[in-house]
Amino acid sequence: MNRWPHILSIFAVATILLIMAACSTTRRIPEGEYLYTGLKGVDVVNYSDTTKLSRSMKEVLTAAVDVAPNKKMWHLFPVGLWVYNNWNVTDSTKGWKRRWYDNMVQEPVLVSDVRPQQRVKMLDQIMANNGYFRGVANYELVESKKNHKKASILYTVHPGPEYLIDSVKMIPDSTHLIHVIDSMAQLDSYLKPGVRFCMDSLSAARTRISNGVRNRGYYFFRPEYIEYLADSFYTRQRIDIHLDLASNTPKYALQRYRTGKVTMDVYRHAGGGEPDTIELKRLTLVQYKPSRLRTATIEDNVTFRPGKWISQRDINNTQSYLSRLGIFEGLNIEAVPDTTAKEPTVNINMAATFDMPLEVSLEGNVSSKSNSYLGPGLAVGVTNHNVFGGGEQLNVTLTGSYEWQTGHNSSSLFNSYEVGLTGSLYFPRLLAPKFMKGKRRYVNYTRLTLNADLLNRPHYFKMAQFNTSISYDWFPSKYVSNSWTPLKFTYTNLMHTTEAFDSIMAANQAIALSFQSQFIPQMIYTFTYNMDIDYSNTFNWTFTVQEAGNVVWAIYRLAGKKTGEMNLFGTPFSQFVKGSTQIVWGHRLGRTNQWLVSRVAVGAAHAYGNSSQVPYAEQFYCGGANSVRAFTARSIGPGSYHVPYAKGQYFDQTGTFKFEANVEYRFPIYGPLNGAIFLDAGNVWLLKKDDARPGGLLQGKTFFKDLATGTGVGLRFDIGMLVLRGDLGIGIHAPYDTGKSGYYNMTSFGSSLAFHLAIGYPF
Repeated sequence: MNRWPHILSIFAVATILLIMAACSTTRRIPEGEYLYTGLKGVDVVNYSDTTKLSRSMKEVLTAAVDVAPNKKMWHLFPVGLWVYNNWNVTDSTKGWKRRWYDNMVQEPVLVSDVRPQQRVKMLDQIMANNGYFRGVANYELVESKKNHKKASILYTVHPGPEYLIDSVKMIPDSTHLIHVIDSMAQLDSYLKPGVRFCMDSLSAARTRISNGVRNRGYYFFRPEYIEYLADSFYTRQRIDIHLDLASNTPKYALQRYRTGKVTMDVYRHAGGGEPDTIELKRLTLVQYKPSRLRTATIEDNVTFRPGKWISQRDINNTQSYLSRLGIFEGLNIEAVPDTTAKEPTVNINMAATFDMPLEVSLEGNVSSKSNSYLGPGLAVGVTNHNVFGGGEQLNVTLTGSYEWQTGHNSSSLFNSYEVGLTGSLYFPRLLAPKFMKGKRRYVNYTRLTLNADLLNRPHYFKMAQFNTSISYDWFPSKYVSNSWTPLKFTYTNLMHTTEAFDSIMAANQAIALSFQSQFIPQMIYTFTYNMDIDYSNTFNWTFTVQEAGNVVWAIYRLAGKKTGEMNLFGTPFSQFVKGSTQIVWGHRLGRTNQWLVSRVAVGAAHAYGNSSQVPYAEQFYCGGANSVRAFTARSIGPGSYHVPYAKGQYFDQTGTFKFEANVEYRFPIYGPLNGAIFLDAGNVWLLKKDDARPGGLLQGKTFFKDLATGTGVGLRFDIGMLVLRGDLGIGIHAPYDTGKSGYYNMTSFGSSLAFHLAIGYPF
């Protein structure tokens, strides 16, 4: 292969970059000005060893002065600034040069544009607002040693002592409103002696008090009607806080209102229709027909009660409950005073418009490896969000994937396909026992699923799988979700086999048993904890445990059958336990949009009783777009076992124990285009020894050697609703014998490459 064109291309690019770097980026900087190169830092000189500025305060101060300099391509060279300084473009310049100039040019960010003097004043104000009244800040320019027209800015902060709240004095208790304000203030977590004085925290406390007041009938009360008086006269470095009502508080804000008439108008998506007025217990519903709507669903999700004290919480909850049904594209709630009522009353007027009931989704992924194997997949889904008029969702998804070999030596030997059809019906409520209690503020689902799947491996086998299940998804808290499937009934039928496949199965009884036709009656539970810990850290933990066949086995035992294989409808049923867990932790680097995301996943499965092997479909595999990306799916393991693809036995690359670990650095490139650098490791093993797959057994002494590892780079086109991802994996270590010694044992760099195109992030 002639490498000269490739070498010349690299040399040409390097030459262009050197020429650009040699050209000045400060040639047009005015005399006495500096090109701003960024924030040098914010140095904090603490008042004492016991009075130190908190990390969060440092971040706030840094964010106030952290102005971005001119952008650099690939974080290396400021192309737009170079164009500004070195392209000779005037007002009379026309044509392509002018268009390129306008698209690429970036005017220099000068130190004077940053206005460090003003930012010093901002730092002083921020410190004063946060209880550091003696705080002083200043700045200095740090000139570049290579170019004296460039400079960064270093800020120095002397926060001084912190001022603490000494006492909180309430308003004299004279009315019900003032009693409520005082009660809320006494319960507030911030308004306590010994807490550092902070204007933002005081404002937040005032908002919390106002919200509490509004939830007790004073709907028109606002935070600005509460005033604070801060007094530091009596005690050194201490603040006395006095609460009071603002003198300009309007009379209507001091009144307590009851809920009057509640009315809801529901409009058709296409508009028009005939109004039909329905009097319900809690509200009057005006539905424009023809349209599909269960009145009980509306009444269940409206929390207003006529005659009850008006509450902002009821408005927020009703808005949330109705919106989460997913059947309205627009929802508006208004509280209007009733001037004809004998006592202060507020009528509630709601208006909602149906959304389009049907939604179509399309997902795809493609995997490519340098050994000429391709594997695309496609999923097409149609969802009706309002099947019975109460937010019930019917989803039908058709999935398909195809794998084939390309190149001069391609054949149909490895060509295979898989096609599946899944129908799911979601009810936005728990049709379940009372012990599953979810918070009403979240949507809790009952899910019915029916699925059929056909897997065809030409020259080997054709397998069909059918399953049906009922599941419950509920949320006991903001961060926790549960999913319980009390019954998932699966039937696997090995429809057709070839002589080649039969000969392989005859030589490996363990694999043969995992492929046999069988029933799999299962119970599955999944626990998920998902939390944004703070601005810079996210955490997700998922744990799944499932069992199969134990209930049926227990019934047989109670019926008196103690020995021998047990059948269900004339077919053996599988009996096993399986568990898996995954932890994903994301950490933002500084205040940038750069993330370091790590993942660890472990799984194990064990067959017993009526089965000696875990079904093939329930075993683990490694590799692919969301796993170890330097290897294609089912191309590694178990352990150090490996069969050349020429023999076609890729279907035995599964195991009953799995471990994977990934680290990915994600960073923005330009606009919606983001990049990634990753490192993956993982494999699958057997928990039972299989002589036909030597090296597949999980053993501590060979665990790390058996880990397949790879690195790589990726691009993500993220537009929010959709993430299109491309990853190029580079193999570092294969767990099997490649004929090469050392940890890096890939036969060649070219053969170690694998490309994956997928939808969404890998984890």
